[in-house]
Amino acid sequence: MLLLGQRALRHPSFMLGATLTALVLAAAALSFIWTPWPPGHMNMGATLQPPGAQHWLGTDAYGRDVASLLLVGARASIAVGVIAVGIGLALGAALGLLAAARGGWVEEAGMRLADFTFAFPALLLAIMLTAVFGPGMVNAIVAIGIFYIPTFARVTRASAKAVWARDYILAARACGKGPWRITFEHVLPNIASVLIVQATIQFALAILAEAALSYLGLGTQPPQPSWGRMLAEAQTLMFQAPLLAVWPGMAIALAVLGLNLLGDGLRDLLDPRLSRQR
Repeated sequence: MLLLGQRALRHPSFMLGATLTALVLAAAALSFIWTPWPPGHMNMGATLQPPGAQHWLGTDAYGRDVASLLLVGARASIAVGVIAVGIGLALGAALGLLAAARGGWVEEAGMRLADFTFAFPALLLAIMLTAVFGPGMVNAIVAIGIFYIPTFARVTRASAKAVWARDYILAARACGKGPWRITFEHVLPNIASVLIVQATIQFALAILAEAALSYLGLGTQPPQPSWGRMLAEAQTLMFQAPLLAVWPGMAIALAVLGLNLLGDGLRDLLDPRLSRQR
């Protein structure tokens, strides 16, 4: 563990990604206890103000403080990312482990079900759910989570199949261990690093998906701030106040960049082959 920590400190991609991700998490945590202004406070006498001492990043068309909206908007992105990736990871990993352990028609049926789910992207699923249940964060989370199930199922199955072919699995079978005991004692611990890296990368994509859905009005609904909806509201003011689009765009870009760099760094650190090379 100490050696892993030392290698992490010397890994620039991991450190930069961890720093950016920590900043986003810190912003979301800070918004629960403090914001420069109440995020829902409107001041029609101070609309479209440039950045200054009173409003650090300026105000929007309703006189709301942009810095406060960005801080609170981080909550929605993180909440959607964590829950949607959690849904995809839990159900997808279970399906992939089942397919690898049982094989045969169970594996074939599981993978064909994953292929069928791939036919419905997150955006299309959100539109379908919105048409039935109305727009909202919950529907966006469900849509993104369902879309991630086949992704995690395929990654889990491929990684688990490679582990099932190892000699120590044959030795475990010779000792009388059943497929489920082997799965939880040997297979899952050996593919955990792959799932962690995949979850980190999918977290970044979930933030992008949430921003896109909110931009289209299908995700987080008013009065809850959202980076995607801030972009949608700023598009009609691009020539009057271009910074209104810059701030949420930068927030999304930095969050996604940080998580991608963090995922790449974790892949390098947790891969035993790369560990031996360094």
